[in-house]
Amino acid sequence: MRVLFAFLALIMLTGARDPILVPEVSQHEIQLRQGFTGTELLLFGAILSRDGTRAARDYDIVVVLKGPTQSIVLREKSKVAGIWINTASTELRSAPSYYAVASSRPIAEIVDDKTAAIYELGLSWLQLSPIGAIDPAEQLRFSKGLVDLNQRGGLYREAPDGVSVKEQVLYQARIFLPSSVPIGTYTAETFAISNGRVVASASSEVEVRKLGFERAIANFAEDQSFLYGLAAVMLSVMMGWIAGRLFALV
Repeated sequence: MRVLFAFLALIMLTGARDPILVPEVSQHEIQLRQGFTGTELLLFGAILSRDGTRAARDYDIVVVLKGPTQSIVLREKSKVAGIWINTASTELRSAPSYYAVASSRPIAEIVDDKTAAIYELGLSWLQLSPIGAIDPAEQLRFSKGLVDLNQRGGLYREAPDGVSVKEQVLYQARIFLPSSVPIGTYTAETFAISNGRVVASASSEVEVRKLGFERAIANFAEDQSFLYGLAAVMLSVMMGWIAGRLFALV
């Protein structure tokens, strides 16, 4: 019984020392209007002890901004008889449409691989969940291809020194959202880490939505996909006919 009481007391004492995160974002709603060229989102907050005072030790901070997950089909092209064609494909169940991570130090210096995989801290640890059976080597190749493609498009980002912490209390990180950022509800997660262990976490949400003419077009494409496709084909044919008539008159 004494051993049990000592163990429970140790758990309570350890829990009492864990900090509390108070996160905030500079914008809870981002409006995509005509001419939108991207925006910078400020994620900031405070690290406090349980009694609301300054934390007693230094903590590493990792901030993850993740867009809505979606299923996606990846196709790999190969050169066959001098022609590039699709030769392999796989479908992923839960690929984030946007992913950015910023940390006070490189992730590898803060946590081990297991912890990084559990909390998806870094592009190397995204859980993309392929549908159906797939060879692990092939899965890794497709996953790296998706990450590389989205990195070049500005939709996947890593900033190993992107979080600044002042006086063990205040932290902040700046994350850029490009003009091609998908709409939907984004989750901003903040993790406080000490000795390789996540000791506190907190999250907030950011809504990205289109307004005006762009929103009307997006709603029409989603609600009336067949009519939208038909209108797009007709518009292309009409523009081609007009261009042909103009060149004929020259």
